[in-house]
Amino acid sequence: MRQFLTIAANAFMELIRQPIFLLLVTSSVVFEVFLASVPYFGFGDDPKLVKDSVLAVMLLAGLIGAVLSASNCLAREIRTGTALAVLSKPVGRARFLLAKFVGVAATLAVMTYVNLVGALLASRMAYDAYGSTDLLALGIFSACLLAAYLAGGFSNFFLRRPFVSDALVSVVVMITAAFVIINFISKEGQWQTFATGVDWRMIPASVLILFALWILSGIAVLCSTRLEMISTLAICSAVFLVGLVSDYFFGGARGSSWWGSIIYSLVPNWQLFWLADALEKEKTIPLNYVSSSLVYAVCYIGATLAGALALFEDRELS
Repeated sequence: MRQFLTIAANAFMELIRQPIFLLLVTSSVVFEVFLASVPYFGFGDDPKLVKDSVLAVMLLAGLIGAVLSASNCLAREIRTGTALAVLSKPVGRARFLLAKFVGVAATLAVMTYVNLVGALLASRMAYDAYGSTDLLALGIFSACLLAAYLAGGFSNFFLRRPFVSDALVSVVVMITAAFVIINFISKEGQWQTFATGVDWRMIPASVLILFALWILSGIAVLCSTRLEMISTLAICSAVFLVGLVSDYFFGGARGSSWWGSIIYSLVPNWQLFWLADALEKEKTIPLNYVSSSLVYAVCYIGATLAGALALFEDRELS
């Protein structure tokens, strides 16, 4: 168990030290807040458009993050010989592979948390045709994000610590602080009850997206046992696109033909994790639906990791 936790922790620390991961987290949360700061002329549905858009940004950023993380912690280590060095110790391939997946899943959880805070801020800052941009909230958010990067630069220059990981930790802390500060202040600069106007339904919607990202990371780990990053990205993108339309093309055929049932079972149905329609007024996302989706995600992840282990067992590492 100690070896498993050590490998998983090392994979997590290595991934959050990647500059591309910091850039991906920062750009996605900034874009989410930006989406809540522009007019849409959506005939009263402007806040709904903002919520749909930020969830789409969260899912797309997670897709890229899953592929990059899996390729960096598995395919690159196989190519450079690091995996061979680790497996030369008394460490089994199954333990090594599962620990790498846990590291990738933890990295995606951090990204999703930052994007969730950005999504909650976007739901608070969104406005319709009769409103205006919340410049005060936008300024506080920008100042906190700038302070996070300055903190990372300070620790790197004066304390000789790695900039990327310290900046990422600072981004997590400062984005959370910005959310707390903004929700105590109204658009007019007056004190208000905490989280007035925040749509808390974004939390279960984001948790469902995290489950989908974990499935994508399992598929990315499966591909990374044999393929490099570009090939993994192509396959994961194809699976993602096919999964979006699996209900339409294979949902009706699963009850009438064996091939339809097989394809429908093999292709993950992303519509199960995309509940943007439930963010309309007076609708909720039931907790039992979230728990059922977790069971589906765990089963699918288990199947993909079993396939990854089968491919990894006879992989030549030298």
